[in-house]
Amino acid sequence: MSVRPSLKAARFTESVIREMTRLAQLHDAVNLSQGFPDFPAPLALKEAAREAIAADVNQYAVTWGAKGLRDAIAAKFTRLYGVPVDADREVTVTCGSTEAMIASLMAFLDPGDEVVIFEPYYENYGPDAILSGAVPRFVRLRPPDWSFDPDELRGAFNRKTRAIIVNTPNNPTGKVFSREELLTIAALCREHDAVAVTDEIYEHILFDGAVHVPMAALPGMRERTITINGMSKTYSVTGWRVGWTIAPPELSTAIRKVHDFLTVGAAAPLQEAGVLALSLPDSYYAELASGYARRRERLLPMLEGAGFRTYRPRGAYYVMTDTTGLGWDDDVAFARYLVEEIGIAVVPGSSFYRDPQDGRSQVRFAFCKKDATFDEAERRLAKLKARR
Repeated sequence: MSVRPSLKAARFTESVIREMTRLAQLHDAVNLSQGFPDFPAPLALKEAAREAIAADVNQYAVTWGAKGLRDAIAAKFTRLYGVPVDADREVTVTCGSTEAMIASLMAFLDPGDEVVIFEPYYENYGPDAILSGAVPRFVRLRPPDWSFDPDELRGAFNRKTRAIIVNTPNNPTGKVFSREELLTIAALCREHDAVAVTDEIYEHILFDGAVHVPMAALPGMRERTITINGMSKTYSVTGWRVGWTIAPPELSTAIRKVHDFLTVGAAAPLQEAGVLALSLPDSYYAELASGYARRRERLLPMLEGAGFRTYRPRGAYYVMTDTTGLGWDDDVAFARYLVEEIGIAVVPGSSFYRDPQDGRSQVRFAFCKKDATFDEAERRLAKLKARR
């Protein structure tokens, strides 16, 4: 008997994003690859977590989430978007939005079902579809504004289509889907009786007047949308792993069953801190967006000065770039050169595409970093410019 990986596991690689962080640590590089803030989380959240631990909130919470956090999630969504949410029947707290996605897909997809995914895409979506037994079908977002062709999207839907994954604001492109684009997607979901699974983790990181429109707020979509979100990006606590889904009761019941057997539940004291986080005033979110707008304006000219063509993001905290002006058309080789020789870690563009060739001239930078990090990155990028 030979020991081998499953056929499912053989169909995808390890995370390239997490690999680049390991390489950054190995080569003492400035890490502009993985999307975690390197500045402190809000003090009030850390104090709330400490207080919860000290108060012995250290045992299992209710599997699908502490009552207080579910109530806070429902109240915030309703307040911001006018969509009523039943915290007891429609909210499930998970171990990060990453688990929320895989739990959701496993909850309603069967082998042979098809899932539509826009590319470039956050690298988990393809493997998540495969692990769920489904077949991913890809629709291209094209620069410079990362728009899609409505006819191409329509052609991706058929009688086997069970779901579409929509990430807005988008990782890796920074695209914010317009209301008109979302209405096009919604119409196809209704026509084909498909579920929209929306990753809205960057909902508050918006620039240049962009507006976040939740799919669940569109006509006829509340009953066929799974909204995924979490604390990681909005509150700068990516290591806490507290996420959630908002979904109609029938889908929530299935998600909760899968979630229970995947992870049982998210960390109880951190859920208590989440209650405080979701009660922060609107000024917190305005300051969050303005802080990231300032960081964006720091990074973009730095990259352009070094020879990258940049695609200006309207949301999230990433910049996709084109490297052909630097004489590189192999993104993996270029990323290794940057981390090993220049001392800056980025993510190769190929990791965001079904066919690696489609991302061979692209790399992604993250700008969720403090000023000192940008200072050092600028110093190191000068070496790249000098070698051109």
